[in-house]
Amino acid sequence: MDGKKRADVKIGQTVSIVLKQDQRTGKRTEGIVKDLLTKSPNHPHGIKVRLEDGQVGRVQEIL
Repeated sequence: MDGKKRADVKIGQTVSIVLKQDQRTGKRTEGIVKDLLTKSPNHPHGIKVRLEDGQVGRVQEIL
């Protein structure tokens, strides 16, 4: 799944995200979702989340 729908992203899931500074390169970071930061039910660039290690980015893939 691609992580564009808020309902698909759950706290505790392992996801692949793109951090703000990596948006140009598309470099992905893996981690476990701690918080959902996007309030709308979907987002064209991916739902914004905070990982357990504190990093914030948009979900590109649910692993």
